[in-house]
Amino acid sequence: MVSSPRQPDPSNDSSASPRAGARRRTLLWAGGIVLATVALATAGLGVAAYQAYAQLPDVSVLADYQPKLPLRVYTRDGVLLGEFGEERRNLTPIAEIPQVMKDAVLAIEDQRFYTHDGVDYLGMLRAAVANLGRSRSQGASTITMQVARNMFLSSEKTYARKLREVLLTFKLERALSKDQILEIYMNQIFLGHRAYGFAAASEVYFGRQLKDITVAQAAMLAGLPKAPSANNPISNPRRARVRQQYIIERMQENGFITAAQAQAAKAEPLAVRSAGDTVAVHGEYVAESVRQQMLAQYGDATYTRGLNVYTTLDAADQAAAYGALRRGIMAYERRQVYRGPEGQIALPTAGEAQDDAIEEALDAHPDNGELVSAVVLEADSRRVKAVRSDGERLEITGEGLVPAQSGLAANAAAAVRIRPGAVIRVMRTDKGSWEITQLPEVEGAFVAMDPRDGAVRALVGGFDFGKNQFNHVTQAWRQPGSTFKPFVYSAALEKGLMPATIVDDGPLFFDASVTGSKPWEPKNDNGAFDGPVRLDTALAKSKNVVAIRVLQTVGVPAAQQWVSRFGFDAERQPPSLTMALGAGSVTPMQMASAYSVLANGGYRVQPRLIDKVTDQRGQVLQQETPPVLDETARAVPARNAFLMTQLLGEVATRGTAARTRATLQRPDLYGKTGTTNDAVDAWFAGYQPTLAAIAWIGFDQPQNLGAHASGGALAMPVWIDFMRQALKGVPVAQPAVPEGVVRNEGDWSYTEFASTAVPGLVGTEAVPTAQPMPGAAPPATEERSEERRSILDLFKR
Repeated sequence: MVSSPRQPDPSNDSSASPRAGARRRTLLWAGGIVLATVALATAGLGVAAYQAYAQLPDVSVLADYQPKLPLRVYTRDGVLLGEFGEERRNLTPIAEIPQVMKDAVLAIEDQRFYTHDGVDYLGMLRAAVANLGRSRSQGASTITMQVARNMFLSSEKTYARKLREVLLTFKLERALSKDQILEIYMNQIFLGHRAYGFAAASEVYFGRQLKDITVAQAAMLAGLPKAPSANNPISNPRRARVRQQYIIERMQENGFITAAQAQAAKAEPLAVRSAGDTVAVHGEYVAESVRQQMLAQYGDATYTRGLNVYTTLDAADQAAAYGALRRGIMAYERRQVYRGPEGQIALPTAGEAQDDAIEEALDAHPDNGELVSAVVLEADSRRVKAVRSDGERLEITGEGLVPAQSGLAANAAAAVRIRPGAVIRVMRTDKGSWEITQLPEVEGAFVAMDPRDGAVRALVGGFDFGKNQFNHVTQAWRQPGSTFKPFVYSAALEKGLMPATIVDDGPLFFDASVTGSKPWEPKNDNGAFDGPVRLDTALAKSKNVVAIRVLQTVGVPAAQQWVSRFGFDAERQPPSLTMALGAGSVTPMQMASAYSVLANGGYRVQPRLIDKVTDQRGQVLQQETPPVLDETARAVPARNAFLMTQLLGEVATRGTAARTRATLQRPDLYGKTGTTNDAVDAWFAGYQPTLAAIAWIGFDQPQNLGAHASGGALAMPVWIDFMRQALKGVPVAQPAVPEGVVRNEGDWSYTEFASTAVPGLVGTEAVPTAQPMPGAAPPATEERSEERRSILDLFKR
C-alpha cells in the first residue's frame, strides 16, 4: 500500500509565519494610514468648512431686502410711461404674489421647498436618476441655493464655490423664514429683457400686473429662470411654449391645479408683447424729460433707489395726442412722392434660406407702431405680395398701391423700384386692407395743458422718439406765423382799438430807408385787399396788412414788452413790424402757456409736468402744489383776456378756424391758424376753457411743406382729432363777463368806449405808411439765425 505524500503543516512552517505576520502588520499599518488620512481629511474639511462658514457674508442684510429698483415714470392716473435703470423690477411682497405664480415656480424649481432644510437630497437623487436615464434634464439646486448663489456668489463652476453655496444655503435657512427666501427669489431672479422678478416680467411679456396672472401665463413665466435670454416668449416663442406646457404638467402632478385647469391652460392663447412695446402709453418724450430732471436732483441713485414719478399727464389724453399727431403726419405723407424701399436683399427662392434672409432683413428694419416692415416676394403694377416678421403674408392691391405707384412703374429708377427682396413699409387702412407707405421725414409736435393750473395733460415731441429724440415741444424754436397775431391784438385793446374798430385793409409799402434793408410790400395771403374792415373781421380772416397797421398803432417796443406778459422772450421777437406776422421765435410749449393766459381770464401759469415723486414704499418725497390764480399771477386784465376770447371765437366761427366748431359742434372753442412764409411751419393754437392745445408740423431743416400746405390744412386737423377725444363728457364752458366790459348792439368793448359805435379809423390817414416806427429795423438775413428771415419773406399768413 502506497501512502500519499504528507502535506506540510503551515503552522509548523517557521519560514511562513514571519511573512504572514509582516503582511498583517503592513495591512494594519496601511489601514491606519488610510484611517488617519480620512480622519485628517475630514478634520481638514471640517476646519475648512468652519473657516469658510466663518468668512461667509452676513446674510441678515437680506432681512431688509433692498434690491436695485429703476426710476419709473407714470401718468397722473398710474399708467406707466417709461422706466430707467439696468434692472426692471417691481418689488412685490410675498403676500401680494398670487398663489398660482408661487405654485408654478415651486412645481418646476423646488417642489419640496417648504419641507427641506435648504438642500433637497431627494431632489438631487431624482435629478441624477433622470439625467442618467436621459430623461428631461433636471437641476438639483433648491430655491435657497439659487438665492445664495445669485445674491452673494459668482457664476464660476468650482468645488470651492459649490461648498460656499451649500454653506450659505444653511446660513440663509437659519437667518430667514421660508417666505422671506421665496420673496427674495421671486423679486431678484433675472427673467430676460431686463426684467428682474416675476412682477416686472409679467408687465414686460404680457402687459399686465402680476395679481391678474393666469395659470398659462404663470407657467410661461416660471419657465424663464432656466434660460431667460434665449427661451423667453419674445426671443423664442416656440421653445418658451414647449417649456410652459411641461410646467403645466408638473403643476398638475403636484396637485396645484386640476386636470381640467391644466387642459384649459395648455389651450389658452397667449398675447405676448413685442420687444419694443413695454409701456402702455407712448410718453417717451415726457419720460426722458422727467429722467433728466430726476438725474439733476438725485444723481446716479436715480436709477437704483426705486423712484416713482407721477406726471400731470392724463393717460387717455396722451394716447389721443399721440394718435392724432401720427395720423396727421401720415395723412401728409400720403400726398408725398414715394422715396423708395428702405432696403433691398438678395432673396433666396424658398425654404429655410429664404426665411433666414427675411428674418435678418426685418430685424434691421423693426416695426414702427402701425407702420410695419415687410419683404416683397412678388411685385407688379397690379399686385404686391410681401411677408412680415411674424410670418404673415400680405397681398396689396388697388388703392393700397397708389402711394407707391412711382415705385411700381416699368421705368422706375432703381432706387425707388419695388421688386422681390425690397424692404417696404405697410399699414392698415380704415377699411382693414393693407397700403404701402413710408416712414415720414416731416416732424410734428403737440402739447395740451390745463390753463387753470398749468398741468400738462399731453405732450408728444415728435413722430417717433426712437428715430428722433429732439423734443419739438420744448426745444424747437420756430416762427409762429399768424398764431402770434392775437397777442399783438391784445396789446391793441389797451390802446383803445376795440373789436368794432375799422382798420384799412389797403396796400402798404415801405422803402429801403424805412426797413434798413430792401423795400417791403406786405400782402395778404390771398393777395387781395378788402379796404376798411372791422378789427374782429380782420383777425378772423387773418389779414396781414391789418395786423401790421395794428402794430403801427401800438408801437413795436410797447408790443415787445406786452407779449412778454404771456411768457414770450421779448428779445426773440424782431424789433420791427414783421413781429405782427409772427416773424419771431417761439416753442410750442410757450404757445400753450401764452394761449392759456387767454383761456383762464388773464393769469400767467407755468407749465408743470411733475405732480409728485415717491420712493419704493410709496412715501411722498416731493409734491407739487398747483398755483393759485390770484392777482399776483395776473398777466393781462381780465377784460383784455375776455375780449380776446371773443375775437378768437369769431375766428372759430366764421374765420380760418371755422372747421373747429363746425366739426366738434361746440360753441366754447377758440383758436387761430398759422402758416409762415413759403409754408415752412404749419400751426394751430387754440383752447377750450379747461384745455389749451398747440399743434405744429414742419421739417427739422426748414423747407417748404408743399403746395396747399397751411396751418388750417395740416395742423388744425390734428387739433380737432385730439379735442374730439379729450373733450368727451366735458361740459360746455363759457367765460364769465368781467367788470369793465359792456355789450353795445352785439359788439363787446371796454366800458369807456361803449358810447362809440365805431371807435376810430386806423389806416393810412392815421398812420402814414412811410413813417418810420420806433424800434430798429431788422438786420439783413445773413446777420440773423434761420429762425428770423428777411422782412421781404414775411408777408404770408
